[in-house]
Amino acid sequence: NPVVYFEVSADDEPLGHITMELFSDIVPRTAENFRALCTGEKGFGFKNSQFHRIVTDFVCQGGDITNHDGSGGRSIYGGDFEDESFEVKHTGPGLLSMANSGRDKNNSQFFITLKKAEHLDFKHVVFGFVKDGMDVVKKIESFGSPKGLVSRKIVITDCGQI
Repeated sequence: NPVVYFEVSADDEPLGHITMELFSDIVPRTAENFRALCTGEKGFGFKNSQFHRIVTDFVCQGGDITNHDGSGGRSIYGGDFEDESFEVKHTGPGLLSMANSGRDKNNSQFFITLKKAEHLDFKHVVFGFVKDGMDVVKKIESFGSPKGLVSRKIVITDCGQI
């Protein structure tokens, strides 16, 4: 399975490195979309995008590469793409899952879980997990709030495939 990474900063202060493994064996299209957005090989991607919604004790959400506020996003497939499989469940912290605005409405927005969230099962496609750098995810969480408002500008300054 592919392994990708984010370098993340808060108001230009480096927070560190997050390494993620993608479930290309279970959700190949979803994993490929995220992988290619990490490398930027299609001419667009996650580099310089933000975590725009951070809900403490729930999720860190990012990936709006068009509007940077949660209203946009873009997949490598053109428009939105389908919910590929709900096989993997939101069983604990450190899971990568697709944010969406409804069924089959996946683009580039994603979230990292901060705890078990079974109410997201069968609605959001889990496509990977944080392999290393959960300490960095916890730092990102510290700039969030219960309502999801972010106190500092949390930016993916670099990203790619290992």
